[in-house]
Amino acid sequence: MIADYREYELTGKQKLLFCGAGYGIIAGVVWLFFHSILLSLASGFLVWRFLPFCRRHLADKRRRELLRQFRDMLYSLSSSVAAGRQMEEAILEAEENLSFLYGEETPLMTELRFMARGIRENNENDRALLTDFARRSGCEDINSFVQVYLTCRTMGGDLSRIIAHTSEVMAERMEIEEQIAVLTAQKKLEGRIISLMPLAMLLMLNLLSSSYIDVLYTTLAGRLIMLVCLGGIALGAFWMEKLTDVEK
Repeated sequence: MIADYREYELTGKQKLLFCGAGYGIIAGVVWLFFHSILLSLASGFLVWRFLPFCRRHLADKRRRELLRQFRDMLYSLSSSVAAGRQMEEAILEAEENLSFLYGEETPLMTELRFMARGIRENNENDRALLTDFARRSGCEDINSFVQVYLTCRTMGGDLSRIIAHTSEVMAERMEIEEQIAVLTAQKKLEGRIISLMPLAMLLMLNLLSSSYIDVLYTTLAGRLIMLVCLGGIALGAFWMEKLTDVEK
């Protein structure tokens, strides 16, 4: 079944790895703050609440990969159309040309094989195939290109020039996004280190001077303080990620 890039369905192995690692981390953090094995084991099941974030992250990652590969597809289409090929023929040539560059299981090659099969076996037209691809991709750049292409086919225009220009614009945009990612990567790392420092300090106190903080685990006031601290750390980590996450 062809993919909808707006959603990501985790495989059984991915769910097992994510839930196993997430359960262990959550249970370990809760035990560190409350020293309650029962509460830690129960809290570990909160990992299911984070599955949508994992799917969203993987879907975004796959869309970025598809967009980078789509730029190379446009270069191939531009060359074919400039040589006098129709779009259907250009798509077939792109499948052949890019198969040397990308693996069979990459998003773009999956799409090109799907479109090529539709053209060869079902005589589907390029407009329907590209429109379906743009809808499922969830990428603004891909959708914009397809809309411009459809308008060009309807009203006329220099298709080769349009494709070449779109390729240039996408390349410039991706270069800017990569520069932004480099600039924010250090801040993201610093934010994550700052978020982990309270946990590291608490772990060290437990290992080196547990009697000093026993009151935090044996009294109601101490447990309330630990609860507030854990909530503050979680909220701070969340806002740190939001502040360093640049919308594209």
